[in-house]
Amino acid sequence: MLQALKPAELNARNKRIFSLIIKISILVLAFWFIVNKLTNNNDLNDFQKLIQNLSPESVYGTLSIVFLFMLLNWFLEALKWKFLVRPIQRISTWKAVQSVFCGLTIAVFTPNRIGEYGGRVFFLAPRKRVFGIAAMAVGAIGQMVITNILGALAIVWFVWKFMEIGFWLNQALFFIAVLFSLFFIIFFFNIHWLYRLLSSIRFLKKFRKFFRIFSRYRKKALLKVFLFSLARFAVFTAQYCLLITLLLPGLPLFPMVMMIFILFFIQSALPSLDLLDIGVRSMTAAYFFSYLTDQEIAIMASTACVWFVNLIIPAVLGSVFVFKLNFFGTDNR
Repeated sequence: MLQALKPAELNARNKRIFSLIIKISILVLAFWFIVNKLTNNNDLNDFQKLIQNLSPESVYGTLSIVFLFMLLNWFLEALKWKFLVRPIQRISTWKAVQSVFCGLTIAVFTPNRIGEYGGRVFFLAPRKRVFGIAAMAVGAIGQMVITNILGALAIVWFVWKFMEIGFWLNQALFFIAVLFSLFFIIFFFNIHWLYRLLSSIRFLKKFRKFFRIFSRYRKKALLKVFLFSLARFAVFTAQYCLLITLLLPGLPLFPMVMMIFILFFIQSALPSLDLLDIGVRSMTAAYFFSYLTDQEIAIMASTACVWFVNLIIPAVLGSVFVFKLNFFGTDNR
């Protein structure tokens, strides 16, 4: 009997060793990328210099609120994730929080944040993981819909305000933006169409059962996902507004918000690596905000601060949960 158990025990031991190696590698890669990107970061250095001229109370107060908003943002995402996987597997709120932060740790060194999917689904039971990827895609689409709609409308405002293209071209652009927005709204609230579309593609038919998850979300559930996404978008926007107002208190609020919407829109459309796209964020923000202010350094510095608070700090916090990743499903049932 003991000899019969030895191969199984050896296999379990090898899995534990291999799992530990993967987890250590994730942490090494994440921290190497973080340290490498934070070393001699000019935009963050500029932010530190700019706040030295401000009252400590306003700086600490603003940064504290921005940090709390970061926690709120990812807590909302955790609640959304818990809701999305409910048809697949029931998880606790705390487990949802752990999986979201762990995903952020892996996301920082993977293209287009693809590692965020792995960080989350490995908290699910093995047979549920592919369904978890599809569920996470629903949440990502919901966030994309908000970003695209508000971004498109902000671009219409930008062109109307700062570009002289004529009345009829402005009207045409507005009409296109409305159609663009309606397309995304209709598609999202009928996401079951995606199941039919993917199932109709010949080489994807064998994965039909995994795509079926898209047909489980009814309009009421999708509305809840939409509202979670909208709340997160509002938190993002508030963070930018607080930091930009801290450095440039005279900037008018409405144009500032419109520029932030455009920044999110362009940022979401570009393929990126979380730790390497700070340059894209800063340059995009500097260009569009140049129509409102000539304080380019302040805009780039505030953008870098938001990036640091929303991505770097959560990635560091998420490293605590990397060792809870369950690659082989030995802890899940």
